[in-house]
Amino acid sequence: MQLSRVERAQESAVKSGSVDTLYKILITDGLEQSGLSALSAAAHVDDRSGISPTDLLQILPEYDALIVRSRTRVTAGLLQAAPRLKVVGRPGVGVDNIDLQAAQAHGLIVVNTPVATTQAVAELVIGLIFSLARAIPQADSSMKNGKWLKKELIGAEIGGKTLGVLGMGQIGASVAEKAAGLGMTIIGYDAFLSDDQIARRGARPVDLDELYASSDYITIHTPLTDQTRGLIDGEAISKLKPGVRLVCTARGGIIAEEALLAALDGGRIAGAALDVYENEPPGATPLVCHPNLIATPHIGAQTVEAQRRAAVDVAEEVLAALEGRPLRWRVI
Repeated sequence: MQLSRVERAQESAVKSGSVDTLYKILITDGLEQSGLSALSAAAHVDDRSGISPTDLLQILPEYDALIVRSRTRVTAGLLQAAPRLKVVGRPGVGVDNIDLQAAQAHGLIVVNTPVATTQAVAELVIGLIFSLARAIPQADSSMKNGKWLKKELIGAEIGGKTLGVLGMGQIGASVAEKAAGLGMTIIGYDAFLSDDQIARRGARPVDLDELYASSDYITIHTPLTDQTRGLIDGEAISKLKPGVRLVCTARGGIIAEEALLAALDGGRIAGAALDVYENEPPGATPLVCHPNLIATPHIGAQTVEAQRRAAVDVAEEVLAALEGRPLRWRVI
């Protein structure tokens, strides 16, 4: 049976008598101190936050493990140049910035932390739903500009409204639970779950067209894949309930931004809230500056508690992978 890269490295270490040599771990996008402390107790750690792709390509061959967030692109070329590398860790859920096919071809392990940020992202979604319903950002901005727009800022209650959850994984299920507690009716769609699984996660299962047609609010929690890129495009938007409000904290690219801008201009979509974008940072684009769009800078996981959990979880998973111990959240 073919050995993985980790197993080959361990076998080589045993033969050379260097089992006690510290592993070298490279961090390129920062990590909360609790995670750094856990790693440093068992390995040599270099925190090179903000390192350029060129510099990363030059130094990565020295390392056994790499920990990245969304900024660093882990490409096939990068992995090809790092024969010593055994594991790539990603704090958070999304691994679309890692070439999984190339990693698998090189016998690499990829781990993430799929539960660490669930609470933080779900709470942000609820906050964005409230903000869309009651125009909270507009109210605050108008007050800071000396205006009193009491009559103009007529909102809507979310109790009794239908929330469509597109993607009923950990985060989608958490949003469903919280929204149900606020009196919303929850419907859900997930291409990878059965109707029974969706129901157990707190939503009435529906097909995609029914979710589009019936939802007063839609929140998106799917990964970015070839199948989901541009999922909410002009054709999908034409199926949405007029006046729907849309929230996306998943990944940029799932919503076709030009189509969303046109729908906001035309009023088909009454409002939208984005935490993620096709290009990050997006700059002051017409979409970001649209009066009916709430824009936040990819802060879904940015809480003290979530960052601490993600850092500790990824540290534990990376060390377990290096040491050949069982893994909780192995992607490949």
